[in-house]
Amino acid sequence: MDENLSDAIVMNLVVNSGEARSIAMEAIELARQGQFDEAAAKIAAARETINAAHNFQTELVQREVNNDPVPMSLLMCHGQDHLMTAMVVIDLAEKFIEVYQKLAR
Repeated sequence: MDENLSDAIVMNLVVNSGEARSIAMEAIELARQGQFDEAAAKIAAARETINAAHNFQTELVQREVNNDPVPMSLLMCHGQDHLMTAMVVIDLAEKFIEVYQKLAR
């Protein structure tokens, strides 16, 4: 795989994952304030954004499977770390929202 293309894909991983994480954190804050509909909308937006990041990861995996190896680099590790962290934050944000909803009853 061309190194510039690989770096571009990884940067998309970082950018989309970081954005998804930030949106999920906003959802938690909205839920804390009792704005549950808005929090749910933010979670939906976070899921959409993380799906975009996941699509970039899928492209990397497909290239590897098709014998077009992806060079491993610190940037690649960083991108994967961002993706996994964002996925966990989104999952936890959904749980936080559930807790805040129960507390609001």
